[in-house]
Amino acid sequence: MLQDTKPFSSFSVNDLRAAKEFYGKTLGLAVKEESEGLELQFPDNRIFIYPKANHAPATFTVLNFPVSNVETAVDELRTRGVRFEHYPDGELKTDEKGIFRGDGPTIAWFKDPAGNFLSVIEE
Repeated sequence: MLQDTKPFSSFSVNDLRAAKEFYGKTLGLAVKEESEGLELQFPDNRIFIYPKANHAPATFTVLNFPVSNVETAVDELRTRGVRFEHYPDGELKTDEKGIFRGDGPTIAWFKDPAGNFLSVIEE
């Protein structure tokens, strides 16, 4: 039954207006306003963002954007005002741009205005 559906994920934010500005203008994504929140539209998928008065930012990555080159993506997003997380110590040590180049995929994390973790991850 479920194998024939088109699942989608969702997460909360504390300010829909700030989310629409960030996802639509800063990240350049197609954003559709719905009565219950925002829908990020992709060719074969959609992500639903809903308001929550007592929103608490996720402590994990809620949305990964696969890219062919993380460094190029980081440079482009920085010109749009995106600030990347820096982890100078530990298992996930990042470089000066905020890019993790260790064991595992090359990845860089950033946050939306509600504090949710997002990433660009190299395919």
